[in-house]
Amino acid sequence: MSSVLIRNARLVNEGREFDADLLVSHGRIVKIAGSIEGENATREIDATGQWLLPGMIDDQVHFREPGAPAKGSVHTESRAAVAGGITSFMDMPNTHPATLTLEALADKKRRAAINSVANYGFHFGVSHDNLDTVAALNPSEVAGVKVFMGASTGNMLVDDPHTLERLFAEVPTILLAHCEHTPSIEANAANLRQRYGNQLPPDAHAQIRNADSCFRSSSLAVDLAKRHGTRLHVLHLTTAHELALFEDKPLTQKRITAEVCLHHLLFDERDYPNLGNLIKCNPAIKSRSDRDALRQALLSNRLDVIGSDHAPHTWAEKQQAYEQAPSGLPLVQHALPALLELVADGVLPITTLVAKISHRVADLFAIPDRGYLREGYWADLVLIQPEPKGVAVSRQPVLSQCGWTPFAQRSFRHRVSTTMVSGQIAWHDHRIHDNCQGLPLRFMR
Repeated sequence: MSSVLIRNARLVNEGREFDADLLVSHGRIVKIAGSIEGENATREIDATGQWLLPGMIDDQVHFREPGAPAKGSVHTESRAAVAGGITSFMDMPNTHPATLTLEALADKKRRAAINSVANYGFHFGVSHDNLDTVAALNPSEVAGVKVFMGASTGNMLVDDPHTLERLFAEVPTILLAHCEHTPSIEANAANLRQRYGNQLPPDAHAQIRNADSCFRSSSLAVDLAKRHGTRLHVLHLTTAHELALFEDKPLTQKRITAEVCLHHLLFDERDYPNLGNLIKCNPAIKSRSDRDALRQALLSNRLDVIGSDHAPHTWAEKQQAYEQAPSGLPLVQHALPALLELVADGVLPITTLVAKISHRVADLFAIPDRGYLREGYWADLVLIQPEPKGVAVSRQPVLSQCGWTPFAQRSFRHRVSTTMVSGQIAWHDHRIHDNCQGLPLRFMR
């Protein structure tokens, strides 16, 4: 494997910003120093004026393989991911077939080993009839176990009290929960149909999947986890109300953690009139006050990590009437540039952002030798080029299979100039390097 010397970068790592060179060899970071001389690297990159960050580890993506090639695949979406500064991803189980068996899990790993340019891991799914399999899982073989406690389709909705009690008591590793209360959602929708008939507008989504429907489910999950001692990770928080459920403590002192996703930090209900179904997602994008509360919580330890919940659908599907249009947004290609808008606006320090997208994700999921700029660690790296005048998203090709982005009308003040995955160049100068091969993530539990 070739060696790469990155010179004159501004490193962001473990709460610090500092100028240094960084040397990569055999896939790993072998030296970080103010100036590295006397090394005959295969390739040198002059990073003057650029930030050098550990790559984003995305704990929640839906890459749609197997089962929905028109929406996405590991091949297409991993390439979009590295263009957006994501070097590792953890894919969700609601594919076709769903990841409810060891055979389905092995099939996904096989596909990724052939097609992914990013490092990869997979969450295992829960249904009413696979609890024995879940209880017997080897914790090192899965990123986590995902339960849809509401608002899911097919056989992955788990809302029976006895099933949930057993799951929380017996799950052998970290349990990830999608928390929305289905009866509340159905009642809200029925009330709105009395007002609008069958022509509900897209902005009804935030009223149907409102703050109460989220809190009722997430508070149940937290209560179950406390009673059973479960290692619980609540996904995609969207409301100020839910934040009170989570403690402002260091990660090492918590068994219950929480994620926020980038679209809930960057959009709010004022965007529905313009974007409509393009920002329809579950749980829904809500009020500006909710968005601002989530942003503020990132400054503490109440929110632990930032994910994408990348969930592509075709353009044609999104053009349907509100109730027929599926929920989900394609987000990985613009993940880091979009989040860096929060840094540019003074909402988050760059060191805090790096902690929430890299350091804490590696710590939370017990991923060794990744998520930090440290000698001996895998070289999962991203170079960020400031663009003070802004780069219009519409001028860039969309790499996701679905061919569209909710950010098409925006400009970003940073771009990803280089992404390195396990010591290999995956993205450089606006181009994917297809010879890059992501590695399976390890989970040390």
